[in-house]
Amino acid sequence: MIKMLSLLWCLVWGMFLNAQTLTATFPSMAGELVRFGTFQGIQSRTLDSVRVGANGTFSFSFKTDKPAIGYLITAENKPYFLILDKNERIRLQGGHLSFSESVQILEGQQNQAFATYAVQHPRREQALSAWGYLEKIYTLDSMFAVQAVPSQAIQSEKVRIKQEDQSYLEALNPSWYVRWYLPIRRLVSDVSTIAQYRTEEIPATITAFRTLDYTDERLYRSGLLKDAIESHFWLLENSGRSLDSVYLEMKVSIDSMMLHLVKNESRLNEVTDYLFDLLERHSLFQASEYLALKVLNESSCTINSDLAKQLETYRAMKKGNIAPDMEFKGNLKSSVPKLKKLSELKSSYTLVVFGASWCETCKEEVPKIANLYPKWKGKGVEVVFVSLDETKEAFEQFVQAFPFTSYCDYGKWNSPIATAYYVFGTPTMFLLDAKREILLRPNSISQMDAWVDYFLK
Repeated sequence: MIKMLSLLWCLVWGMFLNAQTLTATFPSMAGELVRFGTFQGIQSRTLDSVRVGANGTFSFSFKTDKPAIGYLITAENKPYFLILDKNERIRLQGGHLSFSESVQILEGQQNQAFATYAVQHPRREQALSAWGYLEKIYTLDSMFAVQAVPSQAIQSEKVRIKQEDQSYLEALNPSWYVRWYLPIRRLVSDVSTIAQYRTEEIPATITAFRTLDYTDERLYRSGLLKDAIESHFWLLENSGRSLDSVYLEMKVSIDSMMLHLVKNESRLNEVTDYLFDLLERHSLFQASEYLALKVLNESSCTINSDLAKQLETYRAMKKGNIAPDMEFKGNLKSSVPKLKKLSELKSSYTLVVFGASWCETCKEEVPKIANLYPKWKGKGVEVVFVSLDETKEAFEQFVQAFPFTSYCDYGKWNSPIATAYYVFGTPTMFLLDAKREILLRPNSISQMDAWVDYFLK
């Protein structure tokens, strides 16, 4: 009994030791609701919420088994970020959390270092961009290029600013989470400036992204995982290279990310899912196809069934493959008499569209086809809409104004046609030629219309 009580006391005392506190005084926020949260990979999660007292005070308690980034957020939805780490008791005061410049950090060394750098680094970046602009003038403009002294002074000042920024980071306690976090935050936040004003830094920045371990627990808890993925591939896309070169660089980046991801199945699924969606949204289909095949061919890891189905679309339904024929055994609305199969349509091209009345994007996108259909049909493009609706009423009401062929067998995702075409989301489109070879997987109606205008002049 004594041993059990001792063990219980140790557990309680351990929880107490790991518990940290955050206290704040913001008189102007009296009565406002404040949410406190942190990050888990791509997602953020709210841990607690409180109503600010009449005197402007509020507090949160939290456990810090591992360091992380936390946030405080009010109705303005402008988060104030914090370092959450052991022995980091946090005490704040100020005007309002939505105005970070009004916040004073009274206690919490890592947060004080974080706040100082958050103020100083942008100012250094502005100065570097200004000096970079002047450097180009003194290098490229013949009226100024003869002035060696100013040009040398500019270069020296740029070096000094970069060294000052780096020295601040290196002076931080190596055991602090903020010492790891700030360089990663700098890498992510500087991308747009580097792409626009300091293009000579693009190769080194891309290399820095490629050396990141996307399974790192510190990154997983930082709130920067999504930003790192987006900034990495945005920089590749906007690096001034040709599109073919961009795709080659993206393949190199995907390979570098996979070195660690294949050893961690949960991270692999999360990162791959997000990156695949990102590449699809940006119409970077060669890169999304490469990612899909890379993951599907990786035998050392397991991907969840939904993601596997999504990626399998690229292996089975990639450009150049022959799409399956369709048998219309359900409810068919068509101006073509006695149409029984897709292969019976006599057209140079066929756009197959999978959608449904319950799909919000479909409600916006599919009716646009009706307006463009006369132009497309005049250039040899037929349209077949395959509905994933489950009732006759929903299907017929949705397609009643469509001038093109529409079909539904009420099987939703289990429809034989949807299964054969590896459809996992709506709307999904495939552009086929007369032999049903897949020519394009349009990401939008506007992309399809642009294809018609460009290739079928």
